[in-house]
Amino acid sequence: MATFKVGQKVVYPSHGVSVVEKIEKGSIDGVEQTYFHLRLLSNNSKVMIPKDNLDLVGLRTLCGVTEINKLLRMLRDENIDTYKDWKGRYKQNLDKMKTGDLTQVAKVLKNLRMVSTRKSLSFREKKMYERARYFIISEVAHVKKIKEAEAEKLVEKALETSINKQALAAG
Repeated sequence: MATFKVGQKVVYPSHGVSVVEKIEKGSIDGVEQTYFHLRLLSNNSKVMIPKDNLDLVGLRTLCGVTEINKLLRMLRDENIDTYKDWKGRYKQNLDKMKTGDLTQVAKVLKNLRMVSTRKSLSFREKKMYERARYFIISEVAHVKKIKEAEAEKLVEKALETSINKQALAAG
């Protein structure tokens, strides 16, 4: 189990970068345990997670600059997972999103971006695309200590490079 401290930025899967505001004992329904109080940076909402559930929800520390650079390289390459039918694609992408793993979320982003160049995404896929996009941009911005708009440009440029390479490979 990872250890977190007050003031630390962490990643809460499907919600993005958050700050540990406090760690304290509390009681809910008569059950006494330690709770981590998080503030989600995307919308300033607050979440309490029991210490025993941290691994279950996938709470993790921000990745490092090296991992972000690998992520951007992966976003730029021409390898894109594709699925034949939208139901299979949605299920696999949903499973990847739930992991909170940056690489898995980036694969979802890349896949849905590729699909969107051929046809319009369903409402659910558009929502997933936006969540994946925000998740990636948010972590890139915090790790590289840049504004989200700048991180967005880096991610968009990487995705465009990937789409162009894919188009060239397809001939």
